[in-house]
Amino acid sequence: MNRTEDDALILDALDPQIRVLRLNRPARLNAFTREMVTDFNRHLDALAEDRACRAVILTGTGRGFCSGQDVTAADARNRHAPSTVAERMYWQEQFAGMSARLRALPQVVVAALNGPCVGVGMAIALAADVRIVARSARLLVAAVRLGLTGGESGISYLLPRLIGASRAFEILLTGRPIEAEEAEHIGLAARLVDDGELLAAAGQWTREMLNNSPFATQHTKRVMWENLDAASFHAAIELENRSQILASMTEDYKEATAAFTEKRVPRFRGC
Repeated sequence: MNRTEDDALILDALDPQIRVLRLNRPARLNAFTREMVTDFNRHLDALAEDRACRAVILTGTGRGFCSGQDVTAADARNRHAPSTVAERMYWQEQFAGMSARLRALPQVVVAALNGPCVGVGMAIALAADVRIVARSARLLVAAVRLGLTGGESGISYLLPRLIGASRAFEILLTGRPIEAEEAEHIGLAARLVDDGELLAAAGQWTREMLNNSPFATQHTKRVMWENLDAASFHAAIELENRSQILASMTEDYKEATAAFTEKRVPRFRGC
């Protein structure tokens, strides 16, 4: 267990292969401060090197996942010492770095969402590989209503790829929320569950996924993200071919074929 910044972030082991990274400022609906962003990125960098970890569940404490940036803290900081352009750009890149790191993690990332999921909170939810949402979940990026752009921390890249460009345009240009049932309907959420079942459902799905070969799981994630940007169908096939041949050379592939023939559960060793 790892706790930092007065427990604003909590990293726990759900089991030997699954970590839970929890946003833990419930009084502020888990809004991000600059210090919390730094810690979040540091945790993700450490998780990327954790060979025992195969999956990360990202969630929040209390009645909401994340209400975005802590505007009160930002306002107080600006009143005391207004940020320079260079400083603002630095922190913008740190905020955006959270989404970039989540996408690049070798582990599968499952976002378990309840209540408000706003701004940068929505961005990190979109950067997860899978989203499981509680019925209270409400995803929102209303920057356009505040005189800012709807493109924040990768949202303008990720949202069209997850739900299609036309629907993404409408959501970002109006600044309207996506309610939980709509999130499931448009394919943004893999599963819709009651609030009290959220973490259990995320854990169950993650454990089911971990029944598969570690190499196959990690490289399926990599192929999926890379081929969202593939220059052509041919380029996508080339990456799939390379990854498939590498997978076929693992001991786990041999074990999987033997288990299929012998009608038993495979015993994967991650090699």
